[in-house]
Amino acid sequence: MSIKVLTTRLLPLPPLKCGDQPIDFVVLGDGDPAGARAIVVPAIDRLDAAAIAQLPPSLGLIANIGVGVDNIDLAAAAARGIVVSNTPVVTEDTADLAFALLLAAARGVARGDRYVRAGSWSAGEPWTLGQRVSGATLGLVGFGAIAQAVARRAAGFGMKVLYWNRSARDDAATALGVTRCTDLDELLGQADFVSLHLPLTGETEALIDAARLGAMKPGAVLINTARGSVADEAALVAALQSGHLAAAGLDVFAAEPAVPAALLAMDQVVLTPHIGSATSACRTDMAMRALNNLLTFLSGATPPDRLTVS
Repeated sequence: MSIKVLTTRLLPLPPLKCGDQPIDFVVLGDGDPAGARAIVVPAIDRLDAAAIAQLPPSLGLIANIGVGVDNIDLAAAAARGIVVSNTPVVTEDTADLAFALLLAAARGVARGDRYVRAGSWSAGEPWTLGQRVSGATLGLVGFGAIAQAVARRAAGFGMKVLYWNRSARDDAATALGVTRCTDLDELLGQADFVSLHLPLTGETEALIDAARLGAMKPGAVLINTARGSVADEAALVAALQSGHLAAAGLDVFAAEPAVPAALLAMDQVVLTPHIGSATSACRTDMAMRALNNLLTFLSGATPPDRLTVS
């Protein structure tokens, strides 16, 4: 007899067994969910309270393919006794992209590509100068694994690195030569580049609002590979349009895949389609980690990446 596992969409999953029992993957909405033991969810799909309420009573695990779990109503899952796991294997790839966006925004890489392709270079049109990265000050908002990986990259550019985090990370800060700012506005006022590395929660939504954008150093650059709603998009547009911020590098947006028209129109903004983990190696690691959580749960043990709801 097979074990039924739901998915929110058709996924390229390999044939799997738990012990001698094959696993039958059923796309939610395309088949009978009754008796399903778990559901595998890519981070682009949402499981809100209403969706969780419709899951069969037999279901005990939501295996998220992604490190962020703002797509899942954790309280609703906990109320039903459903375990939620994630895949914390995106650190290096997301840090690579954050630093790529920093460089691209500072030096006008995407703008330069458009300039050359449009014939502006050969036509002798003027070029707007970019900003020096080496030796500049980088402010990290949040200091988890990805932010720490960005700090390691910044060291190669001789950058002074500051961080703000609700709790001190003294050991990591000492190892990386990073200085903690206990006041977020203090960090924002000193940093030439600010990179956001926070999960999206009720406390962090619109944390970087108009007032905090105004506290940023004039001519600074904002990088966001966290979640779009951590920054107030309308206020960010205003800060860029006014020239208070020189540029931005954005991989995430509040209403993905929609991007505000004002951001699309700005030549000083580098935009990517939420691709922090989008390397073949990382996506393979994420799928394997999710499947390991699934198989561990089905075997009766605790998934290694089980999340706790505070």
